[in-house]
Amino acid sequence: MAAKVEYIKVDDLKIPVIFEKDKRLPLVNMQFVFQNSGSIEDDDKAGLAKLSASMMGEGTKKLGSSKFAEALEAKAIHISATTGRETFVIEVGSIKEEFDDALKYFDMLLGDPNLSNDALKKVKTVRLGALARKQNDFDYVASNELKSIMFKNTPLANPSSGTIDSVKSIDLKDIKSFLKEHIVSSRLIVVVGGDIALNDVKTKLKNIISKMPEGKMSELKTYNVTDKANENILKKETEQAYVYFGSPYNMKVSDDDYFKARVATFILGTGGFGSRLMEEIRVKKGLAYSAYARVNVNKSSSYFSGYLQTKIESMDDAKKTVKNVIKEFVKKGVTQDELDQTKKFLLGSEPLRVETLSQRLSRTFQHYYRGLPLDNSEIELEKIKELSLDELNKYIKEHKEILELSFAIVTK
Repeated sequence: MAAKVEYIKVDDLKIPVIFEKDKRLPLVNMQFVFQNSGSIEDDDKAGLAKLSASMMGEGTKKLGSSKFAEALEAKAIHISATTGRETFVIEVGSIKEEFDDALKYFDMLLGDPNLSNDALKKVKTVRLGALARKQNDFDYVASNELKSIMFKNTPLANPSSGTIDSVKSIDLKDIKSFLKEHIVSSRLIVVVGGDIALNDVKTKLKNIISKMPEGKMSELKTYNVTDKANENILKKETEQAYVYFGSPYNMKVSDDDYFKARVATFILGTGGFGSRLMEEIRVKKGLAYSAYARVNVNKSSSYFSGYLQTKIESMDDAKKTVKNVIKEFVKKGVTQDELDQTKKFLLGSEPLRVETLSQRLSRTFQHYYRGLPLDNSEIELEKIKELSLDELNKYIKEHKEILELSFAIVTK
């Protein structure tokens, strides 16, 4: 059955529940998604949201990390917490027969997380080790540097995992304060699917949600990319040049023209072999093994970005080629053959994007979260099918803001 949205009423709150029944396997998967609760809420403590999610993976205070993990493993129950830029997610998965126990342990975790100094010391040690290793991951370094340029003096300029200094500065009080503010029912969207009845799961979840603090739903701030192109070059001991680039993209998540952006950027840089950037940079000039570009449209920000790796001596040529390809793209648009091939791929590959229950639930959640119809993907595919070359090229020429390219480059 197709996914649908219903609600759980708790006092004066109506908690959305995105649900899809799937009886093909005796499994149940559930996510508690807390809005406006991701790394965008870190303030001056970069990495706070992710570190708080790691703390939710340390079991309950009563059982501790090891015994809680052993209890879950004995029943093949999975509970984990993750964060994005805008959301904090706690996921629960189990076989159908163990879902009641899964909810029991989930309820225990929400009510009594292991917020101890020992647990914090452990997760900070793991995070600091990962960050130390990341200093030699030059894709990671260049990507973070690009965001620091594009979103200067905003929360989006900071790496979501934090820095070594910012993670060291986070204490238990920060974690408790973050969780108290953000793991609340007023921010909650439930996503659940599998071999379970909707009314049954709603009844069980209401018992859990009613114990949660209601808290307050804050307004999600939006941040614009700087309209002044900049360039930062970082010198490292590397045998390659890592070239990351980005620019503003004037679009909101609910814009009717998003399907045109999807088609345009597929032709420009998302489509792999055959895309403009790949053809010019790899096939014609042999400057890089791959080159990629995409449009990122979120509630908190929208921007165009891409990347490639090249030989150090080819760095300037590669950067110049990127600029020229994008300039030509905006000026002249695409050909009928490019549009036809892109339509074939996007329409033909659609079944691969909805093969699994998790894919379908994730898509439905994104539509709901962005304020779009639940069947927006089908609506979008029909629009792509009917899109004319003149419509697409008119749209491309209207988005000259992508020419204001900033670069973050790691080189020798």
